[in-house]
Amino acid sequence: MIRSRRLVGLALGGALALSGTVLTGPAQAAPNADTPVATTQLNQVKPTEVRLRWAGASGFQYEIGWLSNPLWAEFPGVTPPGHAGPDDLATGTDVVLTSRSGSTVGQKHRSTGVTATVTIPAGQTYRGMSGWSVLTQDAEGGPHVLRATTDGATTDLPVTGLPSGARPGAYTTGGSVRRLAVTYTLDGVTSVGLVDLADGTFRTYVEGSGGTPDVHFNDSWVLVDRKAVRVDSAPGTEPAAVSFPYKPLAVVGDQVLSGHPEFTSSDADLALTAVSLTTGARRTVLDHADGTAVATQDGGLLVDAGKLSTDRHVYRVLPTADGDVSAQPVFTVPAGRAQVDGLALAGGELLMFGSAVPAGWDALYAVPLDTEGKPTGHQERRSPYVASSPCLGGDAACPQLEALGDGRFAYLSTGTDGKESVHVAGLSTDTYSAEPTGDSGGRLGTGTGRYVLYNGGSAGVQKVADFPRGADGGTALNRTRSAAAVWGQRLWTPGTTQGSVVGHDLKSRTNVATVATGAPCVPSEIQAVNTWLYWTCGTAGPAGVYDRATGRSVTVPAGSARLVDGYLVRENRTTHELQLTDFHTGTATTRTVAVLPTADENTGGHTGRWAVDRFGGNIAYLTADGRVALVTAGVPTSPLAVMETQAEPQAGPTIANPWQPVWQLSKPSTWTLTLSNSSGTTVRTLTGASTAAAVRPSWNAANTAGARVPRGTYTWKLTAEPRDGQGAPLTQTGTTTVD
Repeated sequence: MIRSRRLVGLALGGALALSGTVLTGPAQAAPNADTPVATTQLNQVKPTEVRLRWAGASGFQYEIGWLSNPLWAEFPGVTPPGHAGPDDLATGTDVVLTSRSGSTVGQKHRSTGVTATVTIPAGQTYRGMSGWSVLTQDAEGGPHVLRATTDGATTDLPVTGLPSGARPGAYTTGGSVRRLAVTYTLDGVTSVGLVDLADGTFRTYVEGSGGTPDVHFNDSWVLVDRKAVRVDSAPGTEPAAVSFPYKPLAVVGDQVLSGHPEFTSSDADLALTAVSLTTGARRTVLDHADGTAVATQDGGLLVDAGKLSTDRHVYRVLPTADGDVSAQPVFTVPAGRAQVDGLALAGGELLMFGSAVPAGWDALYAVPLDTEGKPTGHQERRSPYVASSPCLGGDAACPQLEALGDGRFAYLSTGTDGKESVHVAGLSTDTYSAEPTGDSGGRLGTGTGRYVLYNGGSAGVQKVADFPRGADGGTALNRTRSAAAVWGQRLWTPGTTQGSVVGHDLKSRTNVATVATGAPCVPSEIQAVNTWLYWTCGTAGPAGVYDRATGRSVTVPAGSARLVDGYLVRENRTTHELQLTDFHTGTATTRTVAVLPTADENTGGHTGRWAVDRFGGNIAYLTADGRVALVTAGVPTSPLAVMETQAEPQAGPTIANPWQPVWQLSKPSTWTLTLSNSSGTTVRTLTGASTAAAVRPSWNAANTAGARVPRGTYTWKLTAEPRDGQGAPLTQTGTTTVD
């Protein structure tokens, strides 16, 4: 069945987690182990909170996440002034308050290290600081501007020009260290003006404001609530009304920047918007600027913005010469790390399962990888949220996950009746497919594309669940339990003679191959990848790999292992070594690729602590700090091959119901699909990249011009190029119909 749901309590027999943020530092590698090519992590979906505390001309102070200790970040390419001191007000754009104790105020220029101390005269109280200037107020309510001198003294400049009887209220700093705003009340009327900090003169700009006006200014403009006036306008100039969408955050150049709406109805409401104070023109400066914002003392704005937790930055917004503003990233906000409960790799995708949302719901998250195993993109949720139940007591195989190589993954779910179902998800965030097993206490075997092997907890129960094109689940085969493996549309099981293995076609329901592997036993375990068949005679061995393409047998180390394309990976649970055995040349050579943490993150083996990519890929494992390390296998891959095809004609097809064939390939590819009419003329060419190792085009019976093609039979030709560049392109042909 396919269920569409927002959030349903679905019990997981295991959990899986994927990380989409690439970290620069490699995971720690033990001696004689491979150095990871990259590390990544499962990122919290919600961006890390950044609290901007102060911003100057050379950098800013911030706090991040749950940490309360202040940190500093420097702006790139800042050149400190040749001279900085209280005698040059312009250099105050980089001055920070270092201390305020009793009657003294400590100041420091961040980029030059110049310090100054201001002494507050008796009878005055501290009201604020802007650059090198300290604002105080005397007992009669009169403002004063104090500054340190080169000889350590303090100058006291009384503010002149404030109307007689005015009672100063708020002292507000803005985007200038040459001025400071003072809100005052006179005869019950609230007004706002600026103090020129060079000479202490005051001028009123906006009269009759509300009780608590919102004031922003720079060296060119004063904005009070939704009225603006130029600083150099003639005295008595009436402020003009200004329209902007959200809360004003700063005046930068000739623009008022607004954001942080009280109510958001869509992502568009999260934008940082600039409105010209000269023309009224409006434009979006940054999308998803829903983080902290603070005006800088040099006339700019700092704002935390970004849609993804893996692509979040602090931007510095500054005026441009043409009267506009520009926003440049100056700091990358690290994503918060979530716990990885399970791992899988398939077709160049790292899949992780865990709770990356605050509510605690688990989901699958995918990160694309290059051919070396390095992440190449951001973390993307690829499954519904599920409320995972705890693993069964003593279940050392939990979590159970199987990456299917077509963008999907399989897992076991236990219902309220205690019976298990095989679930498959991964192509959308709101649907999954399920097939009941009628049994419990089972284990997932291997699976690829549409087919998943289930080994029941009851003696003799073994099923192959079928999930074609992501549609309703079904049971392709019921059989007595034995060693078995699924690769493509074939099920491999022991034959009737010692060491033989039989290939059963799940579509035709017939045996199509019998292979003499040379095993001196009836295999207790079988695995299949491409032309390779792995067998073992038990945990103590012996064990081997048989190549159906060349007829070669290779002896490999015994022990719990996972077959990949040309190599085998196994974990030594005593030494915690993760070992790779390369047998592609016909001779087995083993190396240690990692030493896993002594303390298990979980005990799920190749779906918990580590994972391998059977579809032409590499290796991943959990580190001691909960990150995921990625290692290049360094083993040549097999030629690109078709494992299973679903290209049957589809009614229509139409825009609403297009023809959507699926070609399950053995490794990732880029592909071209051409459709030609009966005359051999190409009517449509589709191109794309595989989803993991599956080609999934979609044709709505339209030609290149967008018009519907006539009814009839059309020939398709699929050409797939291996993404890793190893081996020849693959070509498939067939027909489909338009009715």
